[in-house]
Amino acid sequence: MISKFESNKDLIQELTASGARHVGNIASIITGTVAEVTREIGDWITDAIEMREAAAAAEQDARAQRATAEDLADGLDDFGDDSEPAPAQDNSATTPVAGERADVIDAEVVDPR
Repeated sequence: MISKFESNKDLIQELTASGARHVGNIASIITGTVAEVTREIGDWITDAIEMREAAAAAEQDARAQRATAEDLADGLDDFGDDSEPAPAQDNSATTPVAGERADVIDAEVVDPR
């Protein structure tokens, strides 16, 4: 038969080992959870940085397109605005005589005879 002392020692030994295993499992769960939460937060911050960089790139592209459009508009101003009337052309040499019919082909007046 086992003595009362030895029985209590075995009980304390099993309770301590069991407690250590449970504490270790809980610590593993907490460690894994902290690692996963940290990874998710890092991914979230990475997404935010990428979105900010994409927004900055989009703004830069928009500025470049506006600058290109302004440059084209400035270039058109050098050659005259489309809203201004075209200068009158002298077509007296190619204008048909009264009563004659003329067909216009490729901006040239052609007598059908």
